[in-house]
Amino acid sequence: MTTTRRPAPRRALRRLPLYTAAALTVAICLFPVYWMVATAFKPSRDIQSYEPRLIPREWTFDHFRTAIQADNFALFWRNSILVTLGAVLLALVVALGAAYAVARLRWRGRRQFMVAVFIAQMAPWESLIIPIYIISRDTNMLDRLPTLTLVYFMITLPFTVVVLRGFIAGIPPELEEAAQVDGCTRVGAFRRVAFPLLAPGLMATSLFGFITAWNEFTYANFLIIKQQDSRTLPVWLSSFQTTFGTDWGATMAASTLFALPALIVFLALQRHVTSGLTAGGVKG
Repeated sequence: MTTTRRPAPRRALRRLPLYTAAALTVAICLFPVYWMVATAFKPSRDIQSYEPRLIPREWTFDHFRTAIQADNFALFWRNSILVTLGAVLLALVVALGAAYAVARLRWRGRRQFMVAVFIAQMAPWESLIIPIYIISRDTNMLDRLPTLTLVYFMITLPFTVVVLRGFIAGIPPELEEAAQVDGCTRVGAFRRVAFPLLAPGLMATSLFGFITAWNEFTYANFLIIKQQDSRTLPVWLSSFQTTFGTDWGATMAASTLFALPALIVFLALQRHVTSGLTAGGVKG
């Protein structure tokens, strides 16, 4: 019995609306990014022109020089890097222990703990601005980078626990049990067998935590008030002006430079994020 297959042109025609919708969605999402980058390379006269052009007639790096040479640009860049990396590393260390305890151990209150983590993940963090501000003020922790690091750590921790718990649960426990039979302790078996298989989960949570902390503006704006040297790049971008008003070219250039680290991290980690959970874990 032979089966007839639809001709390729007919299948492509049936999928044309889907492809069109996907292309339109991508274009709508990427157009603001393209306009930001294009504006960063346009001369000032073209930016303020009444006839906007999609493709710049001339290209210039003057706006990038203005942004880089702005006061304390390097300092705010360093602040953002320190706060972001500190929050991501803290979240990974704490969440890894919590996720392992939930996925591998049996203890009273385990389900209630996960419910609390899910609730914390669903809660809007903007609703905690006032309590966190009051606590930071009463403990003399305002205008300090460690305060921002702890806040970003709390924001990214629930998601990190949930994701890592799923990855650890997806690793067959027989792999660790076999290592323990060979003489490894529970910690040694996890470190030697399970931990290398967690690379996709660690990459995914690191990417989420980095983008969340790197782009966060609200808490950085409310918790850093008097000590201007402790500001981060998002807050600096919101007040990036010259004596003549807002320099849109330099602002777009600074925004492009601000977006580069998150883009680089995404491009570096996306291959690991999309790889299999335990690819090769039970082979050989």
